[in-house]
Formats: sequence, C-alpha cells, structure tokens
Amino acid sequence: MADETTIKPQAPRATNPLPDLVRQEVVLSAPTWVVKVGSSVLAKPDGTLDLARIGHLSDQLSAIMDQGRKVALVSSGAVAAGMGRLGWSRRPDNLRQLQAAAAVGQAYLIRAYDEELRRHDRHAAQILLTHEDFDSRPRYLNTRNTLHALFDCRSLPIINENDSISVDEIKFGDNDRLAAMVTNLLQAPLLVILSVVDGLYRNAPTPDSPPETLSLVPRIDDQILGLAGSSKSTLGSGGMQSKLASARLVTQAGGSVIITSGSRENPLTRILAGEPVGTLFLAHGSTHAARKRWIGLTARPRGSFIVDAGARIALESGSTSLLAIGVSQVTGQFDKGDVVGIRDLDGHEFARGLTNYSSADALKIRGLRSREARLALGEIVHEELVHRDNLVLIL
Repeated sequence: MADETTIKPQAPRATNPLPDLVRQEVVLSAPTWVVKVGSSVLAKPDGTLDLARIGHLSDQLSAIMDQGRKVALVSSGAVAAGMGRLGWSRRPDNLRQLQAAAAVGQAYLIRAYDEELRRHDRHAAQILLTHEDFDSRPRYLNTRNTLHALFDCRSLPIINENDSISVDEIKFGDNDRLAAMVTNLLQAPLLVILSVVDGLYRNAPTPDSPPETLSLVPRIDDQILGLAGSSKSTLGSGGMQSKLASARLVTQAGGSVIITSGSRENPLTRILAGEPVGTLFLAHGSTHAARKRWIGLTARPRGSFIVDAGARIALESGSTSLLAIGVSQVTGQFDKGDVVGIRDLDGHEFARGLTNYSSADALKIRGLRSREARLALGEIVHEELVHRDNLVLIL
C-alpha cells in the first residue's frame, strides 16, 4: 500500500545543459511512468484498431518494466476496436452508437493488449474510471492502492474513461486530462503522451515549410499555449490545446511531460534511451504531497469563494487561512469538507481548498468578522472558512 510521501522531481543540475542530458536525467530518474496513447495512434486509416501497433506498444512497455520501472497505460481505442468488431466502416456521430461501440470494443481492446503482454509473461489489467472516482477521496485512494497492487504482480494497468456510461466524458472529455490526473494520483515523475504529431511545433506546417518541433519547454506560459494551433491531429477527442492543459497540470505538481509521435518507430524505448524525440516539458511547480495534489489539481470544485484583493494577497503569502471577512461572494452548492475554488474579484481562480462550512452557512457569514459570524450562526466551530493546511495555490 502506498503512502502519501512526496516524490520530488529530479531537477536538472546544470543551468543550460544540452536537451539530451536533461532528458537522460529526467527520464532515467523516473521510477514510475504514465503513458497515454490516443485513438489516432491506435486506429488504422479506416478507423478500426491497429493490432500491429498494439503489439509494438506492448513490446516497448515491457522493455520499460523490465528495468524495474512501474508503468500505467492510459489507452484510448475502445470505439475504434468496437467499430471493427461491429463491422462499421465509419465512426458514428450518434451518442448511443458511440457508447455501444465503446462497450463492445473495450473488451476486445483489453484482450488485444493481454495477448501481446503474455508474450512477455505479463498481464493486462482493465481499470475504467469516471470523474467521480477522482472527486471522492476514498475512491481516489482506493484507485491508487489498486494500481500499486497491480504493479507488484507483473500486471500493466490499462486505464480508460468509462465511455459506455459516462455521457460527459464521451462528449466533452478526453484521455489527455485523465492521464494527467492518473499521473498526479500516482505522483509519477513522468507522463509520456503518444500522439500523431512529433511534439509542439514552433510554426504551423505548410507545403513549403516543414514544422519545427520544440525540443525543450522549461515552462508552459501564455506564449507556449499560443502555439497549440500549430500542432493538430485529425482523429481523437483531444488536440494540442488539451495536451498542453494536461501537461500544465502535471508540471505544476512537480512532474515532467513528453509529447511525441506514437507513429514513429519505437518512441518509448527511444525516450528510455534519452534520445531527444518529441517535446519535453520540464517540471516547474512546487512538489505537493498526494493529499494536496488531490485538493488543488484533481478533485472538481463544488463551488467558489470570491475574495477581495486583500484576502488574495494574504493567501498568496502562504501563511494565513481564508477568513469569512475576506469573502465577497459564495457561488455553487456544497457541503462541509467539499473542495471549493477560491477566486479573485475578476473571477480568476488562484487557489482551491477544503471548506469548513456549507454554502448555506458560508453565505450567512461572508464578509463578517469572527464575532459577527458567531452571532449569525449561533455558534462558530471554525474560525476559518478554509484552513491554510487544506489550501493549495494554483497557477
């Protein structure tokens, strides 16, 4: 059973080392990897599952695990697999048919992985998740414990969204974010996203000008986010914007991310060898313990506290809790112990935390001093709406 000790990212030792030296340090020092492979990588041109690609991918994942590393795979492809089994020639646009294809295809997808992994004396283990598994703290911890148990018995956890029943996920979600959430759940130092593009492009490709792939990104800022439109795939639900958002979620928590093409030859073993393939996004955020990763970067807020400028400055100092007097508005409906967002007067969310009060009680005491809050509620159990020990600043 895993504890909640913090895994510190391995920072580069030199100020301006060559990218391949940075990669060698980041990649080789990561005991746990999360690998995400998209539908565009696993599908043939006709949209059905590419079994040969499954075989090559399984060989590479086994090579990583043979070095004693733990690997979790977040794999799309259930709909593509279902299309092939059902004899459909094109991806349906009807939600019911998508869910049916996912239900049929998920079994076939796991079977394909299992048959290939058995050649390496390993097992495929299916785990289907929804947002609720991350929002609930007990389910979140149980998922993590299950993954660690699978690592101990020569099994590869193969994770996917539960598309056959989760309407929101199949319509609006994608596995890029799921992979980032799994990475933070495991406190894995490295996430590898296999796409159909070589990485993040500096320029949009044209017939006369091939794209230039950025090798190293120290920090994901607005300028980097602005390059997302230059790197696009035609299949799957997540484009480069989704991948950058997911990479930011991981790098904020102290992990590194590599985005590269899963269509190139042996991308994972080349990464393992420290070769400069794709784009490496370096960890730059403070390393959070597992519990604070859940509060700040995983669980969805049930509502928000809108705070004044003075409260934001105080909270960003890291030495104070959120008091009722600093709260201007309360939005959403939530209970004591839920995760809430903390926003400034412009609506920018800069922190998250566990609330000590329900939304109904918080509305009664917002903007009040402790003595006034006590009179408003009849009693006051906590001086703070959110205690600083349960508060996480986010970028």
